[in-house]
Amino acid sequence: MSFQPVFVQFWDKVKESIKNGTYAKLTLAKTIGDTELKNIYVRPVLLENDVFSLSLSAKYKTEEIESFHTIDEAFLVLTPYLNNPFLTALLFTTENDITFKLNKKRVASIIEQAPTFKSASDVILEMKAKGISI
Repeated sequence: MSFQPVFVQFWDKVKESIKNGTYAKLTLAKTIGDTELKNIYVRPVLLENDVFSLSLSAKYKTEEIESFHTIDEAFLVLTPYLNNPFLTALLFTTENDITFKLNKKRVASIIEQAPTFKSASDVILEMKAKGISI
């Protein structure tokens, strides 16, 4: 069974948290073995003319590569990294922490826990103040 339908549900929670102004950060982590790519951090940014985008920072052993994408593009960019090399995606919001997890048999699940962050990311707060919505 593919993990993709569960990741789609998880990504819906990512989009919802951005829309609701509760998004704090998103991280892909927990690699399989010793890999070159260590983490991918996803942060909201406002580009020129207050255009909303997601910054994807891929942290490798020796370098960091940043790229900018729409929400839908980010989903397409991140999906291939699940199961190879990442087993988890952690969404931190002000309401709860949501973890997308692949177990040893590669069965996907979503776990919700109490929130780690008390406030949304600075960019999300700036968007709220400026009345910018996605």
